[in-house]
Amino acid sequence: MSDWTTRLGQLGIVLFAAAVATILGWFLFFEIPDSLVELLGVLLVLGTVVFGVRYGGRLAEYRFPSYNVAEVAVEGPITRDGGRGPLPTSGGGDAADDIVDRIEAADDDSNAKALLVKLNTPGGEVVPSDDIRLAAAAFDGPTIAYTTDVCASGGYWIASGCDELWARDASIVGSIGVIGSRPNVSELADQLGVSYERFAAGKYKDAGQPLKEISDDERAYLQGLIDDYYENFVERVAEGRGMDPAEIRATEARVFLGEEALELGLVDHLGTREDVEAMLEDRLDQTVSVSTFEPQRGLASRLRGGAQTVAFAFGAGIASAVRPDDGFDFRF
Repeated sequence: MSDWTTRLGQLGIVLFAAAVATILGWFLFFEIPDSLVELLGVLLVLGTVVFGVRYGGRLAEYRFPSYNVAEVAVEGPITRDGGRGPLPTSGGGDAADDIVDRIEAADDDSNAKALLVKLNTPGGEVVPSDDIRLAAAAFDGPTIAYTTDVCASGGYWIASGCDELWARDASIVGSIGVIGSRPNVSELADQLGVSYERFAAGKYKDAGQPLKEISDDERAYLQGLIDDYYENFVERVAEGRGMDPAEIRATEARVFLGEEALELGLVDHLGTREDVEAMLEDRLDQTVSVSTFEPQRGLASRLRGGAQTVAFAFGAGIASAVRPDDGFDFRF
């Protein structure tokens, strides 16, 4: 359906709805009730017209949709619950399950011929990142990931499930690695007179407990978990990007600016959002109009941010350090 046909169809529906609302409002509020003040009747008619136009606009958008590409954003740390906490603090991203729901809604929308995945994230939790990646990979149509500032670790994991990854020259891309950490407060506990008594079944049940010194075999056990996550990460990226796993390991979890990432094969193209849309127009052979699939948020949800608790996370080190809200930022 051409843009001209779509606009005519939308305009026709809106005008028809306005006409019906005007006639209905006139008879209900002005013509029939003799006791109504004429001014009040006119105002009620106008109110009915406004309602009719709004309803007609929604109906027109449904009947003659003005978009053919869906966009879903992944911004901020990736967590299962979006980093929601009891206090209205900042720093959280959208919940991974909500992002998955939006991608699936786009997939179910017959108007969405392609999916744009906007990435600006240092990464986050392992399984939520994989859930988003799987949803993007399952989309029935072209899936294009593009990053603005940061596409690191869990964000790159998601990008590897898309058909292409676009970046800007100054975008930060990579950090294909896994990190696990634990605080060691055993010496502080000794100074405070706090002791740790173990009640556990299973040798490694309390491995990593911060109130006690970690043993060599516990350290090896925990490192083994990290290594397993890393191998899985490398294999998924290599498969999605069509690269040799050795090439992925050779990055040593470093981050790269867009141009170097392109040279290494970690990015398919460099360009702006407009460049991405121009490419999609060629691929779809029609003018591209993008609709952003956003969450439905109440006031309480908008006020909540919260602190994130990440056990084994993608994207620490440099990738997390360059997040603007961390106080360390690259600027021109």
